[in-house]
Amino acid sequence: MIYRVVHITEYQYADPVATSHHLLHLAPRETPRQINRREELSVSPVPASRAERTDYFGNRTTYFEMQSTHRELTVESRREIELLPLPPPPSSGGPAWETVRDLVRRPCDAETLEACEMTYPSPFVRWSAEVARFAEVSFPAGRPLLDGLSDLTHRIHSDLTYDPAATVVSTPVDEVLRLRRGVCQDFSHLEIACLRALGLPARYVSGYLVTTPAPGKPRLVGADASHAWLEVYCPGPGKQGWVPTDPTNDIVPDQKHITIAWGRDFGDVTPMRGVIVGGSRHELRVSVDVAALGDEPEDPTG
Repeated sequence: MIYRVVHITEYQYADPVATSHHLLHLAPRETPRQINRREELSVSPVPASRAERTDYFGNRTTYFEMQSTHRELTVESRREIELLPLPPPPSSGGPAWETVRDLVRRPCDAETLEACEMTYPSPFVRWSAEVARFAEVSFPAGRPLLDGLSDLTHRIHSDLTYDPAATVVSTPVDEVLRLRRGVCQDFSHLEIACLRALGLPARYVSGYLVTTPAPGKPRLVGADASHAWLEVYCPGPGKQGWVPTDPTNDIVPDQKHITIAWGRDFGDVTPMRGVIVGGSRHELRVSVDVAALGDEPEDPTG
């Protein structure tokens, strides 16, 4: 299936911005399940300079610099991505979780070294003894890694309530666990913290989730949103590698998840961030539309 993704970010500043620098993570990764078929990125006003780069984690990034005074800034990303009908990722089995923990403690090649890097605290993923105790329930001695992962994902989905008003970007993992509320970013950070607290490698994944409107309801333009999930490193027979899980929806990501970037946490894969001179207060509007090619969404303004 080929999907069209339109992601529009608009800033309106109360005062003129003299200059600004921005970094984008909006270009989808190429993966065994995912192929980029078409892409277009436009910035208005036109930047003074612009460059494409690959970051430390292999994500595609765009940097641009504004040198002329402006009160508005619009970034529009248009992509066509094909998701291949490959077998779904495994949801059970794998080596005992202690085996994986011990393996990545002594990395012996590039793959296990990469995994080892994802066992340490990061700016948005720090944990307490309470988080570790919450994780231990899903990982008794000798349990297969993916069985424990599936149980932990289900418990986070069941115990926490999706509530966009409960948290902000900087809400600590411990606070999310105490509140038992949050959004996909919080659910993913919490599960990553649980896994790392046990010495297991886990990384944060940003992207989009293909959604379907309720029966009889039109699919509205711009009604979708960015999404987040995570992956855990699972070596052994079959070379599973990094296995995804989505605690917000209690599913194994497959044909409905479009991957943009991955890193230690949200801070490594922020869709758009920057530094500005001037501007004072600002208003931010973000619109995301994900649709299968051939769908004709209804425009809410029409």
